[in-house]
Amino acid sequence: MKSVLILAFSDLRHDARITRQIEFLSSDYRVTVVCFETIDSKSFEAVVVARTKLTPLRKGLAAVLLLSGLYKAGHRMLFGYSFIKSLLKGRRFDLVIANDAESLPFAFEYGDAKVLFDAHEYSPRQYEDKLVWRIFFQGMYQYLCRKFIPRVTAMTTVGQGLADEYEKNFGKKPIVVTNAPAHSGISPSPLLPGKIRIIHHGGATVSRKLEYMIEMMDLLDERFSLDMMLITPPNANARTKSYLGFLTRLAGLKKNVRILPPIPSSAITGFINQYDIGLYLLPPLNFNSENTLPNKFFDFIQARLAIAVGPSPEMSRIVQEYNIGVVSHDFTPESLAAELNRLTHDQIKICKENTAQAALRHSAQVNKEVMLRLVNELTT
Repeated sequence: MKSVLILAFSDLRHDARITRQIEFLSSDYRVTVVCFETIDSKSFEAVVVARTKLTPLRKGLAAVLLLSGLYKAGHRMLFGYSFIKSLLKGRRFDLVIANDAESLPFAFEYGDAKVLFDAHEYSPRQYEDKLVWRIFFQGMYQYLCRKFIPRVTAMTTVGQGLADEYEKNFGKKPIVVTNAPAHSGISPSPLLPGKIRIIHHGGATVSRKLEYMIEMMDLLDERFSLDMMLITPPNANARTKSYLGFLTRLAGLKKNVRILPPIPSSAITGFINQYDIGLYLLPPLNFNSENTLPNKFFDFIQARLAIAVGPSPEMSRIVQEYNIGVVSHDFTPESLAAELNRLTHDQIKICKENTAQAALRHSAQVNKEVMLRLVNELTT
């Protein structure tokens, strides 16, 4: 059995994309995963490493290095994981999967092992809406992509818009592997007379402007209600944590909005099936948000919900292709509210039923076939 090393500087308990990679490959390959936190499973070997402690001195040194254009040294200061090679000393791998650009410098240290780069997002423009990120980090990520993408054997990312941008700027054409969950055979829930139940779930991140969706509820007729299940990551900064409090207070002022406690990701499909519409209005503050194709979008499909989104190209294309919801003309609450108010119960019922076809095409099983075919080619 051939061996695959997955480099994932993340917590597997909260990283559905990496856990799906493991699930896709562990039946046919010996899988070793380098990560910060692991999950209980006998299907792979976990090499757990501690996050680099970014003391004020270390941050200051990294800032000086990055501002000076010394990106290799700056990266080493921020991501001090060169010891990983010694932890895996003597181990041979047929393939290394590098998740996110920051793992790329560590992926070429295992002899003749081929490297598959899973880019997730478009890293050179990840937070381009933030001045501090542009000043200190954008150059480093551009450096990592210029230096290492030409050396990888193959590449994947989460959506076509991101794939096109990588190919245009770095000459490597990624294969699209979306963040879709497992296919669900669940049936759409029946609509209740005079009620349309909307759900949104995901991270409470300031840049997502989640208050737009709460404010939109003032513009909808009395049929509509909105529930939101929001989480903040364990290492969130004070601003992010306070944002959830702000959203909770804002929702408390609305009679048709509730903030619910989060639930495990494995239970999301079954839980949100009770709703009628999955909602996501994300302003295009940067390139990645403009081209977003998030987990929650596919959760809506697998839960057999109609979908309401802004004119984000990746999401709107699928909504319109399968006739499974509405797309607003712009990213304002007013525009999306106008589309929702026009919906009849019969139209929502049809959209919910149409998700069955979309669910077959956009599922983890389809992505598994794509991923296995690619890995088999790389390790043959």
